[in-house]
Amino acid sequence: MKNKSLVVLCLMALCLPLVSCHSRNDEAPKPTAYLRIDLPAHAYTLCDTAALPFTFERGALSRLQWKDNPDRSQDKWFTLEYPQYKGYVFLSYKRLHGPAELKAQVDTSYRFVEDNFHFSSGVDENRFMDQKHRLYGTTYHLKGQNVASTYQFWITDSNHHFLRGALYIDVTPNNDSLAPVLEYLQADMNHLMESVRWR
Repeated sequence: MKNKSLVVLCLMALCLPLVSCHSRNDEAPKPTAYLRIDLPAHAYTLCDTAALPFTFERGALSRLQWKDNPDRSQDKWFTLEYPQYKGYVFLSYKRLHGPAELKAQVDTSYRFVEDNFHFSSGVDENRFMDQKHRLYGTTYHLKGQNVASTYQFWITDSNHHFLRGALYIDVTPNNDSLAPVLEYLQADMNHLMESVRWR
């Protein structure tokens, strides 16, 4: 009986180094991961207010916030806020009085885009045209992990109206982890731009 116990103890002693030598360093490193963000299907609401000389469709998750009294002047400043994602689309409307003002507004819009160049790894610039509804514009998709405003656009009828928009997320920039939200809001901005109807 004592011999059997001795044999069992010897076997355990031999197995102990095999178990204790397992090192965590032998495991393969796990890739960095981000939390999954579930986003609803896109839905839109018509924004038709006498305060604006145009109508448009905004994302149903957004709410309209005026920057000042919308009836005070021909120029308008307002925001589409996405509270659940801390997202903001800042919009400004300018009434044009000739081709010189159109050029000035296009130049100003481009300077706002340029402000993000030193954080950007590239810019996708795309032209947009819808002759039927007199919509002519440009979108700017800025790439890079630390870009503050990843998406901007301007749209005009070339004569009287000029609308500019810029997307911001009110969190520390990390556009890799925010990619699903940014893509969702950018799609809403594209829809907004394409749905503009001048009065």
